[in-house]
Amino acid sequence: MKRIDNCLSRLKPSHCTLMDAAAAAALEAGHIINKLYEQPHMIRYKGSIDLVTEADTASEEIILEALSQAASDIPVLAEESSSGIQEIPAGQVWIVDPLDGTTNFAHGFPWFCISIALMEAGMVRLGVIYCPVQDELFCAGHRAGAWLNGRPIKTTRESQLSRSLLATGFPYDVQKHPDPVIASLKRMLTRAQGIRRAGAAAADLAYVACGRLDGFWEIKLKPWDTAAGLLLVEEAGGKVTDFMEKPYSPFVPEILASNGLIHEDMAALLRDFSGHMS
Repeated sequence: MKRIDNCLSRLKPSHCTLMDAAAAAALEAGHIINKLYEQPHMIRYKGSIDLVTEADTASEEIILEALSQAASDIPVLAEESSSGIQEIPAGQVWIVDPLDGTTNFAHGFPWFCISIALMEAGMVRLGVIYCPVQDELFCAGHRAGAWLNGRPIKTTRESQLSRSLLATGFPYDVQKHPDPVIASLKRMLTRAQGIRRAGAAAADLAYVACGRLDGFWEIKLKPWDTAAGLLLVEEAGGKVTDFMEKPYSPFVPEILASNGLIHEDMAALLRDFSGHMS
C-alpha cells in the first residue's frame, strides 16, 4: 500500500504484515463510515452523553475480521466489545477504537477517526489513525518514524506556551463533576494562544504529531483513545506523559502530549490536578 510503504520499509519484518493489515482495515472501515455519514443514524446510549451508532459496530466488525485474518492469535481490546480493562496486558494485543468521535459523527460534525494500535509487552509498537472525511492516514512504528499519507511528519518547534495552540477534551461525566475540568481549562486558557475542543482524542494526538497542534491534555480516556496517538507523537519527536511528567501508558487515566518544548510549562499548570480527576 503506497501510503504506508515508507513506514513499512523501516519496520522489522515481523511487524510489516501487521501494519499492512491494520492500515487496510482502517481504510476499509473508513469507507463504510463515510457511506453511513450522510444517512440517518441508529443511536444507542451507553450513558447520558456517551453513545453508539451503527457506524461504530459496522467499523468494529470490519476491523476485527481483518485483524483476525492477519493474526488470529493476537487478542483485541476494542471499544464496543471490551469492558473492564484495568491493567496492561501481557504479550501482543490489538487496541481498537472503531470510531473515535461518535458524537460528532451522529451530529454531522466532520471530526472523527479510526484508531488501531499494537501493543507488545506493555509498549505500543504500531499505530494507525485514519480520518475518513479528510482521507488522512497516519501511521507510526517503533523506531520507524511517523507518517501522514506516506510523508514524514514532525511535531512543532514552538517553545512558548503563549504562542501555542492546544487541544483538550471533556470526560463523559463532566456534567456531574465539572469543577476540576473547568479549573484546569481556565489555567490553560489564560496561558496558551488558543484552545480547541473538537471531540476526538485520537485525532487530536495525530494533529500534535503532524504539527497542527502544539499540545494536548485530557483525563478519563480509555486505552483505545490514546494507544495509537501515543506512538505517533513520540515517533514524530514529541513527548507524552501523565500530568506529573511520569511515563505514560494507555492505561493511565491522564495524558499530556506535546512537542516536548512546552511540556514542562503545561505540566506545571496541570500538576495540581493529577490523580484528582480519575
